[in-house]
Amino acid sequence: MVTIESFIEVLKIIVTVSMFFIWFVRYDNIKKEFKEYKFPRWFRDVVGILKISFCVMLHSSINQIVVIGSLGIIILMLGAVITHIRMRNPFRKYIASVTMSLIISIILLDAIK
Repeated sequence: MVTIESFIEVLKIIVTVSMFFIWFVRYDNIKKEFKEYKFPRWFRDVVGILKISFCVMLHSSINQIVVIGSLGIIILMLGAVITHIRMRNPFRKYIASVTMSLIISIILLDAIK
């Protein structure tokens, strides 16, 4: 039987693996997107550092740190969604940001219970 704790841990792993994949394996794509959106390089690097840092926080045994990490990722994901909408991108280009926001919201709700 799957417990809620196991389910939340799986979600945390999915988020972390996804972020690491996007910010390390597909980094060339990130560079292209940030350039296309006319964001400076320093901003791209800060966003990447924050996303990876917040992902690490998700795995803390201290709920307050999990809450900080979750809120940080939610804020960054909302920024991504807003950017995609402002750039008039098709939904398929930002469905990952929306999905990540929903997953992180579940993790956040579990951490604040």
